[in-house]
Amino acid sequence: MEKRLTVLVPENMDGRMVKDVARSCLSLSSTRLKKAKRIPGGVTLNGREVYVVERVHAGDTVSISIEDEAPSENVTPVEGEMDVRYEDEWLLIINKPAHMPVHPSAGHAQDSLANLAAAKWGGVFRPVNRLDAGTSGLMVAAKDAHVHALLSKSLHSGDFVRKYLAVAEGIVEPEQGRIDAPIARAPGSAIARCVSPEGQHAVTDYRVIQNNRRVSLVELLLETGRTHQIRVHMAHIGHPLVGDFLYGTEDKARITRPALHSYFLELRHPMTGEMLRVVSELPEDMKKLLEEKMRGEDQHL
Repeated sequence: MEKRLTVLVPENMDGRMVKDVARSCLSLSSTRLKKAKRIPGGVTLNGREVYVVERVHAGDTVSISIEDEAPSENVTPVEGEMDVRYEDEWLLIINKPAHMPVHPSAGHAQDSLANLAAAKWGGVFRPVNRLDAGTSGLMVAAKDAHVHALLSKSLHSGDFVRKYLAVAEGIVEPEQGRIDAPIARAPGSAIARCVSPEGQHAVTDYRVIQNNRRVSLVELLLETGRTHQIRVHMAHIGHPLVGDFLYGTEDKARITRPALHSYFLELRHPMTGEMLRVVSELPEDMKKLLEEKMRGEDQHL
């Protein structure tokens, strides 16, 4: 199905060229515009096919075709349940279960989110905010490269807000704070990260919601998006996430993954300008952690 981006030429673009309108008003890249030029009727002015150097006037209608991309050949469509919280022709907001990888990988050729998405709508799966396999909760995926670029550009702005809930070991104090600590690859590991002066700038704001004297439920807001940022920062302040095998202590009797959930997304739709807000409740395995008793505590108290 053909997609088109259409805009009325504003006063400040009067006398400019179609390509200027496409870049300024539709945020189209040069690559995307070149692809549109190769499609019959791909670039029109007031319904008439034109070259991108055609001059426009205020009030004119510029329309650009967005070519659908072929499905990814390396992703096998697999039918299955997918918890979609929002969907339109441009993007998806998905509530990802824990333990499901986002992309196929060794040992997970047909059980990733991308496999399910390929079966659902057959397009190229383009996640915007990526989640680790063990992390549950909300994530956004674009249905084409143009929307993906626009969303990625807004990822760390007020137009794209992500909040997480984590269950951390111990009583986190102070109850509200800001962790500003650069993150780098841990020496000798291809996976682990660590706080290091040589690392990339990383900032996490946190707020304690409740604790049970053994663990704390913490809300976290990311200002940057480094690999394992929340897990590294919480371990850095002495409160690793429960179940975190890399930065804390693995205890599968309590939880089989790091206790982290992407629970809140608010973003401005890159095509309509509408503000979307979606909330996902805390999953059961994390709720159970908040009901734990202290070791040795009288169960009858």
